[in-house]
Amino acid sequence: MCRNIKTLFNFAPVATDDEIYAASLQYIRKVSGFNKPSKANENDFYRAVQEVAFTTQNLLNNLVTNADPRDREIEAERARIRTAKRFGTE
Repeated sequence: MCRNIKTLFNFAPVATDDEIYAASLQYIRKVSGFNKPSKANENDFYRAVQEVAFTTQNLLNNLVTNADPRDREIEAERARIRTAKRFGTE
């Protein structure tokens, strides 16, 4: 649904509050259809972002796995390779 939202679970170091907020903001933008809400919708829009961020943090805190944590730099390099293959860039 939202291509720009990245996986936040099972990374070392763990996801930061800023990463969780950014993912929450992207989700609410997608669901609402607003990139920037009007003044009439602004309070509800940002309250929804905060609620999604809070729920996401709780989810990440409670998930468990037996897998080793993934390395952010390795995952970023893999993403660059996929992008280069997809778009034919270096």
